[in-house]
Amino acid sequence: MALLTRIRGPRDLDRLNPGQLDALAGEIREFLVDAVSKTGGHLGPNLGVVELTIALHRVFDSPKDRILFDTGHQSYVHKLLTGRQDFSDLRVKGGLSGYPCRAESEHDFIENSHASTVLGYADGLAKADEIRGLRDRHVVAVIGDGALTGGMAWEALNNIAEAQDRPLIIVVNDNERSYSPTIGGLANHLATLRTTQGYERFLSWGKEALQRTPVVGQSLFETLHGAKKGLKDFIAPQGMFEDLGLKYIGPIDGHDEQALESALKRARGFGGPVIVHCLTEKGRGYRAAEQNEEDRFHAVGVIHPDTGLPVGGKSAAADWTSVFGEEMVALGRERADLVAITAAMLHPVGLAPFAKAFPERTFDVGIAEQHAAVSAAGLATGGLHPVVAVYATFLNRAFDQVLMDVALHRCGVTFVLDRAGVTGSDGASHNGMWDMSILQVVPGLRLAAPRDADQLRAQLAEALDVDDAPTVLRFPKAVVGPPIPAVESIGGVDVLLRTAEPGTAPDLLLVAVGTMAPACLDAAALLTAHGLTATVADPRWVKPVPAALTELAAGHRLVVTVEDNGRVGGVGAAVAQALRDAEIDVPTRELGIPQEFLDHASRSEILDELGLTGPGIAAQCAGFAKAVGLGGRGTDQASAVHSGFGGGEPA
Repeated sequence: MALLTRIRGPRDLDRLNPGQLDALAGEIREFLVDAVSKTGGHLGPNLGVVELTIALHRVFDSPKDRILFDTGHQSYVHKLLTGRQDFSDLRVKGGLSGYPCRAESEHDFIENSHASTVLGYADGLAKADEIRGLRDRHVVAVIGDGALTGGMAWEALNNIAEAQDRPLIIVVNDNERSYSPTIGGLANHLATLRTTQGYERFLSWGKEALQRTPVVGQSLFETLHGAKKGLKDFIAPQGMFEDLGLKYIGPIDGHDEQALESALKRARGFGGPVIVHCLTEKGRGYRAAEQNEEDRFHAVGVIHPDTGLPVGGKSAAADWTSVFGEEMVALGRERADLVAITAAMLHPVGLAPFAKAFPERTFDVGIAEQHAAVSAAGLATGGLHPVVAVYATFLNRAFDQVLMDVALHRCGVTFVLDRAGVTGSDGASHNGMWDMSILQVVPGLRLAAPRDADQLRAQLAEALDVDDAPTVLRFPKAVVGPPIPAVESIGGVDVLLRTAEPGTAPDLLLVAVGTMAPACLDAAALLTAHGLTATVADPRWVKPVPAALTELAAGHRLVVTVEDNGRVGGVGAAVAQALRDAEIDVPTRELGIPQEFLDHASRSEILDELGLTGPGIAAQCAGFAKAVGLGGRGTDQASAVHSGFGGGEPA
């Protein structure tokens, strides 16, 4: 690492000769494999942009020139070249973020971790520079890993092309992949660009050949030359970009640092919007990643650096994603009308087994969640039942389509939200803490939060039987715990525990939403030990609020809802409103995630900090009980928090 340790900022690269730059690229790959194998993170994308990032920082003067990454998981090399070389706490609480982070460096301008947005940022920055008269700087937008499949990118391109004198460089990192191989029309177009020999070479050959043809040769050549645009689009489809008014350079070998520098310098000197098309290989230089056809080690956990195999082996415990994936295959065998849609995340959301079993019924739309929702509405209107599987935080991008295209038309579409609630290590952008709030306003929509694998299977089947409204299932990025049986079921609401003696009125009703059930059961046991009786109920379907839940609440003196979702407008707020509407005058309190952007940390660390553990919930419930005049031995909340329940801050 002799060269890498000498790089404290981008300008340190200026002193290196071509041979040293090649050596530096090798050192960076060695560093990334060693560091990321210890912490987990996005390995494959960063191995693919080593030479590209070096060239960017050699040609452009960050931070005066703004270098922006879409998506931000491609920024590890950028971090290294801007002085951040301690990766020992990557994506760990208090450590280095897995994405660009303004708090870390002046070289990070946008904390961009959702795909297809960087060109919009770049357009705005370039316009701002123009208005302010700042003509000594550039905006450089690096887009790739499938991000050009997103409609937002093309909306931005249409606007970027509007002004020919704004110095904006678009670097297309074309590695043929998002997570898995990128598919779709645009991917095919870029593939054509990779293989074309270019219009000018073809035309040169054609001129020589045709002019040797007696009589008709010259006339035919002139006819073809007159049809230049059409022929160019056929032979070298970069014409699509040029039709937008964008200068096109490429394709360039994305692992030839000198060629990249040359292309970027030409783009820098043009003075207007330019696309530089770079061909890179995801996972470059790490054999285990190169041989992994599924995702080229897009994101890894802790692995052995020599083999790429998970350290400690694969856990025997199933995770939520795999349970969903297996159940989709089982239901697919039973229902010929079941189809699946993914937004460039076939493997991460668990749909790969379904795609293998039913390839003709699986659709990967690219990073285009809006299109996924509307296409699903069309599939439902055509007599099928689509399941759209996305990360919970990404459904935010398709809210209008869920509302106006699926719900308004009463389409039977099921949305399955992986990574719901606290996700943790990927930071603020990936915590799925918004879905149960934003979906509350959608008329007719039904939302389920399974508490265990059995409920996931049951509720997925129930959702598929709904053909006149959208349905939603949500679950976290976590291992599935053991089954939690109900002691009784009342109108579809599962009662999981009663600690009050028969014939006596219980003090608290704990409404456990989905995976909060185990913590609520722990809290109920702690509360009972302190003299407060409790009932724990799982509503299963949390939207609309079941009538049976309001009736159950009427028999209690305090209702506390607990959800792995934002407190504002979530399930707790809906339950409180339902009680008011039913004229049930029982005090309510809502526990959940505060409306803040949470720093990266593990899921368990965040839940503990928010008081969404058994002791944390119990401590807060004791305080609520005291406030509304309930008795019990734990009447001193402070004492209960610190001695009886073991801590817990208000959520």
